[in-house]
Amino acid sequence: MLEYGTNLNLVRSIDLSNNKLSGEIPVEVTSLFELQTLNLSHNLLSGTIPDRIGELSSLESVDFSVNKLSGSIPESMSYLTFLSHLNLSFNNLSGVIPSSTQLQSFDSSCYEGNQLCGLPVPNMCPENRTIHGVGHGGGNGNENETDWFWFGLVVGFVIGFWSVFGPLVFDKRWRSIYTLFGSQTNVENH
Repeated sequence: MLEYGTNLNLVRSIDLSNNKLSGEIPVEVTSLFELQTLNLSHNLLSGTIPDRIGELSSLESVDFSVNKLSGSIPESMSYLTFLSHLNLSFNNLSGVIPSSTQLQSFDSSCYEGNQLCGLPVPNMCPENRTIHGVGHGGGNGNENETDWFWFGLVVGFVIGFWSVFGPLVFDKRWRSIYTLFGSQTNVENH
């Protein structure tokens, strides 16, 4: 065990496909920060994809296809910016595919055989579910919030502007008071 304690940080590739492995994916795998390839396909793995998988920032290839994985795709997978190969097909995954440039760039066949919704699969998500993104582009569900922000900004400006300048434009009494106040201020400053 001591021999592997120092060498495990150097592991770049793990391929344990077609081995009839069962149980959950060990969370300890997410501690292999230099890992670039992880292939656990064609096994009997169950449970969920580890939430911390997004911490493997060097990961370029992930293949968990043809297992019995369930739950949703962890949001942290959207942090895998070097990911060039992904296959999560034929599991029991469900829910929304997290929004990110990477996860939406793969072909929908990478997700088939699951109950997933959102781009790039053809299944649209129910309208009452929100899609959270991490700011990596793509439609991250914040367009509606942005529209309301600009709407509120414009309405606030118009109300504020006309609250101050409206009486000056439409009421002679306010205009004369403003002019009188302005001229008194100029006299006092000289």
